[in-house]
Parts: sequence; structure tokens; C-alpha cells
Amino acid sequence: MQKRLECKVFGRVQLVMFRDFVQRKASSRGIIGTVKNNPDGSVSVVAQGEETKLQELLDLLHQGSVFSRVDRVEERWGEPLGEYRSFDILY
Repeated sequence: MQKRLECKVFGRVQLVMFRDFVQRKASSRGIIGTVKNNPDGSVSVVAQGEETKLQELLDLLHQGSVFSRVDRVEERWGEPLGEYRSFDILY
């Protein structure tokens, strides 16, 4: 079943290749959406795809990339809106 997952990730998640990590993990699972840095130091992820694949991505967001430190992940689930064609890093 297709779902939408919106997350805000807190911790040391900027300047540590976290967005690249998220993009690679999402794309390899057929997930579409975006990842971007926020002014408050957090990272926002919007992902759409199969619910099981999104759960895998969520588990990876909690783990983080090699140089990151994830303190907290806020998540919100919903229905996909169909506005994405790929998974992109927003600058």
C-alpha cells in the first residue's frame, strides 16, 4: 500500500552527508520525495512509496549516517499526494 511519510530529524544531521545518505537509501528502495536542511539545524524528509519500504527508511533515519548523531525523529504518516517523480535533495 502506498503511503506518505513526513519526518523531521534532530541531532548532528547537517554537514555530515546526511541528506546524501537519505537520498541513496530512499532511491534504492523505490521511494520518491525530498530531503532538505532546515534553518534550525534539523533535516526534513518527505517520502512516498510502499509502506514497508517507508518503514525501512524510517528505521534508517533513526540510525543515521556514519558521521551523524540522531537525537530524535518526529514522524507523520498520511496518504500520498503524487507530486514527486524521484527522490531529490533540496538546497
